Amino acid sequence: MFDKFSFKTGKMGNENHQEQLTEKIPEHVAIIMDGNGRWAKKRGLPRIAGHREAMKTVKRVTKEADRLGVKVLTLYAFSTENWKRPKAEVDFLMKLPQQFLTTYLKELIEQNVQVRAMGDLSRLPSYTLDAVKSASEKTKENTGLILNFALNYGSHAEIVNAVKMIARDVQDQKLDAEEITESMIAEHLLSPLPDPDLLIRTGGEIRLSNFMLWQLAYTELYFSDEYWPDFNEQSLQDAVKVFASRQRRYGGLMEGSEKK
Repeated sequence: MFDKFSFKTGKMGNENHQEQLTEKIPEHVAIIMDGNGRWAKKRGLPRIAGHREAMKTVKRVTKEADRLGVKVLTLYAFSTENWKRPKAEVDFLMKLPQQFLTTYLKELIEQNVQVRAMGDLSRLPSYTLDAVKSASEKTKENTGLILNFALNYGSHAEIVNAVKMIARDVQDQKLDAEEITESMIAEHLLSPLPDPDLLIRTGGEIRLSNFMLWQLAYTELYFSDEYWPDFNEQSLQDAVKVFASRQRRYGGLMEGSEKK
C-alpha cells in the first residue's frame, strides 16, 4: 500500500522557427534520466560520479524547460526497482535529493519553481523525505514551472494501488463496478498533474522501465543516445523541435485527412 504524498506545498533555431514552435511547446515533459553509470565508466570513474554530475544536468534542464515555457517537468529520479542496486549506490542516490535541494533551492525559489514529488515515499530515509517536504513547503506558493520528482516510483504498483482503492469502494457499496471509468482510475493515481505530452529517455535504451505507463498512453516518445550527464539545453531544444514537428491524432485523423 502506498503512503501517498502529492506535494502541492510548477536558443531554438532561427527566429521564424522559434515563432513557429511558440504554440507547440509541450506543457508536461517527463524524462527518464538514464546513463549516469555508463557516463562515469566511459571516463574511468566510479558510478556515483555519474550520479553526482547528473545533478548539474537537472539544474540546467530545469532552467531551460522553464525558459521554453514548459509548465511541468517530471524527472524519474529513483524507481521501485532501483533498490536492487548495490547498497553503496542506493545510499548515495538517496542523498542526492537532499544535496540537490540544499544546493539549488534558493535558485529554484528565485525562478518561481514549485517542487513536488510522487511515489511511495514511506520507504525513503528521513533525511531524503525531510528535504523533499521542506522544498515542497517552501515553494508551494510559487506559480511557475512545476518540478516533479518521481521517487521510489513504479507504475505497476501505482496502478495496483489505484485498483485496490476502487475495489474497496465497490466492496463497501460506495460504488458500483459498472460505474468505474478511465477518469476514475486516473484520479486514483499518484499525481494530479496532466499527462505528459513528451517523454524523453536518455542513454540509448528504448523502453519505458515501468514509468507512468497509464499516463503515457498518447505521449510523444523521444529517445536520445546521450547519457544524462551530457544532456544539455540544446538537447532539450532538439527534443522539443521533434515534438513540435509531430501531429498528435490521439487515435483519430487529422482534419482534411481521407478516411481509410
